[in-house]
Amino acid sequence: MAERPYIVGNWKMNGTRAMLSEARAIDRAAQRYMKVEVAVAPPYTLIHAVHKEAEQIGVGAQDCHPGVEGAHTGDINASMIADAGAKFVILGHSERRQGHGESNELINAKIESALEAGLRVILCCGETLETRDAGDAESFVLNQIKAALPLFGEPAERLTIAYEPIWAIGTGRTATSEDIEAMHRSIRELLNETYGEEASAAVRILYGGSVKPDNAPEILATPEVGGALVGGASLSAETFLGIVVGASESEEA
Repeated sequence: MAERPYIVGNWKMNGTRAMLSEARAIDRAAQRYMKVEVAVAPPYTLIHAVHKEAEQIGVGAQDCHPGVEGAHTGDINASMIADAGAKFVILGHSERRQGHGESNELINAKIESALEAGLRVILCCGETLETRDAGDAESFVLNQIKAALPLFGEPAERLTIAYEPIWAIGTGRTATSEDIEAMHRSIRELLNETYGEEASAAVRILYGGSVKPDNAPEILATPEVGGALVGGASLSAETFLGIVVGASESEEA
């Protein structure tokens, strides 16, 4: 597993320039916790502004169009977000899959486009409560990943997987440590098969799903959990940094 935990804040459709003060606070604090890699993905409108403010934290985007250019009104491609200062992009988030009908094939095309543009990729995967209750969670998630993984090159060092059980996002529920460990181990086995154990070791597997300061230490201490993809709790520097502290403590334990 990669050396430093990776804590990524996904601001979703939140934030105006007034939020730059939160980004500055996160950046300053991150300089005190060098054992943790910290990043935020603000909306497109703030990528360049946060990039200009950030000295320590990584800055990314929440999505990108798979095309290089063309008549795609309202869309933003990978090269554009890289030009704005983004270093990574979140792809395949459950809210994109459900709200925009994104298929694994589309997500694969976006991943390949992002990698071509020099970006790192956080690939999201996760099951609904119905899928889990039916006993199909593991096969469903692994099929999501297999269908979306890049088809060319050796991108493992630029790839992160984020497991986000849909039923645990914004509901106040979290999966048990046993559930998280079991899924993360299955994902690790798939990555080993795909890229080989040595290359796979560079891929961190994050957990996303109602991660907060009070549950972060337990989640981040779970085997094969390489960090967290944080939603609502990342909008407040104080709350988000509570999770970063939990990650730092899990490294020292």
